Amino acid sequence: MAEEKKRSIDKATEELLEKAEKEQISTAFFRADEIRPCPIGVEESCCKVCSMGPCRLPRSKKGEEKRRVGVCGATIETVVARNFARKIAAGTAAHSDHAREVVETFLKAALGQAQGFEIKDEVKLLEVALDFNIEIEGKEIKDIAVELGRKALDEFGKQHGELVYIGKAPLKRQELWRRLGVVPRGVDREVVEVMHRTHMGVDQDYTHIIEQATRCALADGWGGSMISTDLQDIMFGTPVPVVGKINLGVLKEDEVNVVVHGHEPFLPELLAAASRDPEIKKLAEKAGAKGINLAGMCCSANEVLMRHGIPCAGNFLQQELALVTGAVELMTVDVQCQMQGLQDVAACFHTKLVTTSDRAKIEGAVHMEFHPDSGLDMAKKILKMAIENYPNRRGSVYIPDQARDIVVGFSHETINYLLGGLFRASYRPLNDNIINGRIRGVAGVVGCNNVRTVHDSAHIAMIKELIKNDVLVLTTGCAAMACGKEGLLTPEAAREFAGDGLAEVCEAVGIPPVLHMGACVDNSRLLIAATAMVKEGGLGDDLSDLPVVGAAPEWMSEKALAIGQYFVASGVFTVFGTTWPTVGSEKVTRHLFEEFEEIYKGMWAYEEDPVKAAHLMISQIDKKRKALGLEKARERVLFDMAMRRELA
Repeated sequence: MAEEKKRSIDKATEELLEKAEKEQISTAFFRADEIRPCPIGVEESCCKVCSMGPCRLPRSKKGEEKRRVGVCGATIETVVARNFARKIAAGTAAHSDHAREVVETFLKAALGQAQGFEIKDEVKLLEVALDFNIEIEGKEIKDIAVELGRKALDEFGKQHGELVYIGKAPLKRQELWRRLGVVPRGVDREVVEVMHRTHMGVDQDYTHIIEQATRCALADGWGGSMISTDLQDIMFGTPVPVVGKINLGVLKEDEVNVVVHGHEPFLPELLAAASRDPEIKKLAEKAGAKGINLAGMCCSANEVLMRHGIPCAGNFLQQELALVTGAVELMTVDVQCQMQGLQDVAACFHTKLVTTSDRAKIEGAVHMEFHPDSGLDMAKKILKMAIENYPNRRGSVYIPDQARDIVVGFSHETINYLLGGLFRASYRPLNDNIINGRIRGVAGVVGCNNVRTVHDSAHIAMIKELIKNDVLVLTTGCAAMACGKEGLLTPEAAREFAGDGLAEVCEAVGIPPVLHMGACVDNSRLLIAATAMVKEGGLGDDLSDLPVVGAAPEWMSEKALAIGQYFVASGVFTVFGTTWPTVGSEKVTRHLFEEFEEIYKGMWAYEEDPVKAAHLMISQIDKKRKALGLEKARERVLFDMAMRRELA
């Protein structure tokens, strides 16, 4: 077994890793010790797109000036750019395939064919319908929803023109994208075109390959992901602040524990409803349990947490550890970020692992496909399976006594309301406090966990440094969960961790210094929030003018690269940690880290140290403040008559 070392800053994670080690249960943490990353793979200097290779093209040693090319003559720049573009295409495909499933279910819900689903947010339905140029006057809600569903579905297969949501970006940004020729046509088309261009013998100019990768990433951020977020809000309700709990201590020894894991919120929504059914509760009691305890994991957790207050058991690297407690009767998984190792851990206990998507099976797991037309029946069937499994617990049960209170669910609409009130909802107070210097700027810190760094440590070190320096942080995904476990998602955290200016604003409004905005697909909410800041006025006329930055300090997924690329192409400085996938080519890296600023007014950066990375972000914020003439704090002064006479 691997030597002892610090693996996580989270106590519950450390306790369960100790249990796993004693019981000789394999987890991602231990497997990472046994597998060293391939150094050429880390640099993305290996080409595998045809069978004449793989062509390994490591960087030249110091002082050596050897030009390395593949069998076909492909340069290292072409190879690295191809690998980078393919990762962005994969990330975009993952988000957008999720979005397509949302649209199809939305359409069924509108037609009354999705059991247990309905249109919950009619106001947002009308707003989104107007975005899609749908005439709403005199029409029934159901008819508007059907028309919206069909138009949204068209966005995926559209071959020409522009994605509808490009029109939501600031006008100056739209003009820049059109001038550069990177406005996405249809979501699927852009993914396919990346795969074609990076096929053997096609596109062989690294800047041209990166240009298509950018168009593809914009199709994710301003297309698939944004559509998914909006239609989920309409179906399940736009999130508003709710109180919840987080960490593995939310599992209960005397209840039937069911964990929902993955990214699609359909089944988790219905499990939440079914768990309240009196018949299900009675069955649980008959089996000797006090009730059903539904808990979330990863981004499925974010979805049901921010809409129902369902407790969250943890983030990506805690998924196997939830089963190591020995207290989980059943875990459902759908798509994205679920480890195949889950089945091996489940087999050590009584846990049933259930795959629910037609896109993903795990060998050895029970497969039960979710279909919206019978979704509620399936949810009840799954809960009954879990209840029947409750008496089968074997081995030692250990649930760490670790769980924190959190406040989550800060959608764009909620922030608008909290800042401006019901009758004057606006971002004016945020812009004013940035202008007067109480808030230095805004950072979106998002992304995954990565076992190659200490679990949660980079998220927390970076975010604490940012809020200490009066930077308001917006967060999603596994980063948001790390914040919850550290106590940063409560209003009280402002006084304990934030600088005086940020703390003053948070206390006045009653918000935490770190705002939980949802799952990783919901990063589109950050784009909309930044656009609202531009439209409110006083901070420039493009996203690139704002003192706004982004980061993913523990990223590991291809989705994170797609997200980062659409933020950079939207004009936002974005820094990643842990590793960077273009280090094999200095030219490609310089293109993304330097030349992109000239082209898109936003650029990438890489910094492994999270505190240093935070200061790179703060430097960028200060640079934008200086460009706006805000380098010195300015108080808003209300002029009386005497002061006005002096001016005259």
